Parts: sequence; C-alpha cells; structure tokens
Amino acid sequence: MILSHRYRFIFLKTGKTAGTSIEIALNEYCGAEDIITPIKPEDELIRRSLGFRGPQNYLEPDTPTGVAGTGQPWAGTPNRRFYNHIPAIQIKARVDASVWSGYYKFCFERHPCERVISHYFSHYPREHRPTLSEFIDSNAMQRLKRTGYDAYTIDDEVVVDKIGLYESLETDPEEFRVRVGLPQPLSLPRAKASFRTDHRHFREILSPEERAKIARVFAQEIALFGYEC
Repeated sequence: MILSHRYRFIFLKTGKTAGTSIEIALNEYCGAEDIITPIKPEDELIRRSLGFRGPQNYLEPDTPTGVAGTGQPWAGTPNRRFYNHIPAIQIKARVDASVWSGYYKFCFERHPCERVISHYFSHYPREHRPTLSEFIDSNAMQRLKRTGYDAYTIDDEVVVDKIGLYESLETDPEEFRVRVGLPQPLSLPRAKASFRTDHRHFREILSPEERAKIARVFAQEIALFGYEC
C-alpha cells in the first residue's frame, strides 16, 4: 500500500495482480511524508537497488492514547497501522476523512483463474506443492479473495476510483499516471516473475470442474469485469 500526499493518491495493493511491481514503480515519486508499507525481503532488495524509499510512516504512533492501546486486533505485528494488502475498510478508518474522500484511490484486478494459478505457484515451494486440484479445494481461494474483491469494496460496494486490469498493464498505469500528475511513465520492475513455471492459458491448465469451482468463489469479480471461466 502507498499513500502519497504530494500526488494525493492511495494505491491499494491486491494479490497476484502485479501489485508489487506497480508499488515499487510508484516508490520513485514518494516523499518523506508518504506512507509506504513493507514488502517481502526479496522485493525490498529490488526497491533498494533502484534507489527508492523503503517502508516508512506505516507504524502506529507510540502514544498511550493511540489506537494500538484500544485492544483492536491488527494484521501482522501489533504496531503496524498500515500493512501490505490492507483492505479499503481499514484504510478508511485510519486516515482523515478528507484524505479518504479527496485522494484518488486505485488498485488492480486480474482474471480469477489466472490469479489462482499464480497464487498456487508462488504460495508453495516446489518440493512441497500439492496438486492444483487440492489447492483449489482448500481455503486458499478464500484467502486470495480477501486480497482482491474484499480489499477494494466495503459492504459489496466498490470504493476505489479506478480498478486497472492486469490484462491492460500496457495502458492502465499510464492512465493513472496522467490522472494524478506523475511526471514520467511508470517503469515496472519484474517482481515475483519467476515463480510460475507453467505459462499456458488457464483453459489448458484447469479442467472444466476446476474452472467452475473458481467461478463460484469469484462470482462477483466475474460479474463486475465480464470475465469468463
């Protein structure tokens, strides 16, 4: 997640949608007051190698009256006010109302079958990987949905201004860049590009039964974007 005060935008990071690459690219334009949440160590190395800012301003202020003292549960460590893949409902609760209503909010989505396959390859080490069918029958797809549709909606209502599509990575980041006034086109690094070893179309990988199971879990995304499984 990135919140830029200079360019007045909030980037909500969804899972398996090139979010890390987009996030790192946006880092180039972040200032000292902006919020940048931590990413995985191997991705932090990419960010650092490009000379961009690392995680900052994401911790809960250490004050007796801060939210951390209310007993409210947090994802990750208790002192993290903002974190990787934080959903819109929590961001809205933790920023000023003027920031939430006045900043441009955007994220990315991807065909659910492709998201499931990508998550499958990246989630398990090769030597301990279940079959794809076992993975689909587990609760992994529900976890994936929490970093997708559930992240950019509140009470089933889309609350971001723009949802770019992974399938339109050549054009949608540029549309966003122009909208918020970034001075140059985004240059996306190839983060997490080495996990997936089977790059066939999802219809060649998934059986009709597996596609039907995915379609049931991700029915809202399919209806929203006109995807077909």
